[in-house]
Amino acid sequence: MTPQKRSYPWTSDVGGHPITFRLMTPADKEVFRDFVRSVPEEDNFFLLLDVRQDRSLDHWMRGVETGRTISVIALENGKMVGYGNLHTSELNWTRHVGEVRLQVARSHRGRGLGKVLAQEVFGIARSRGLQKIMARMASSQTGARQVFASLGFQPEALLADFVIDAQGRTQDLVIMSHDVTGFVN
Repeated sequence: MTPQKRSYPWTSDVGGHPITFRLMTPADKEVFRDFVRSVPEEDNFFLLLDVRQDRSLDHWMRGVETGRTISVIALENGKMVGYGNLHTSELNWTRHVGEVRLQVARSHRGRGLGKVLAQEVFGIARSRGLQKIMARMASSQTGARQVFASLGFQPEALLADFVIDAQGRTQDLVIMSHDVTGFVN
């Protein structure tokens, strides 16, 4: 079965709010910067880039421009309230795997927005021929672990004391994965 490609932008009621979904472009650097810098620092602490630095945002946008990163952004009244990213690798031995990252504004959590963003990323992963997607998170990110588990992700690895938080305390890194070919919207 060939996955149906989504046409962007599209709008849907999510938790009682009209949310517009579209693909991020390099021109979205400012709206993305405003969003990631508006969330509490601890929500960005475990990202792979320090989004407080403009050069890191430039790096992120280069990934979007080259297609290594595909981001679906969620907007309410023109303001970004969440995103779902699919990061892919150019390495031959992991070309079938993507990594998903989600972030939703605290004001919009618990409304189903993360699930909609995840479903969009899954659809994109399937359309790109990926077979598995993975997510990484600190063990303290229980909400994120619950969201991914509700989507069918299974724990694959626990790396003890692999990350360190802003207070200098080590935490375990949890890696979860999902078979994209078996995901049903």
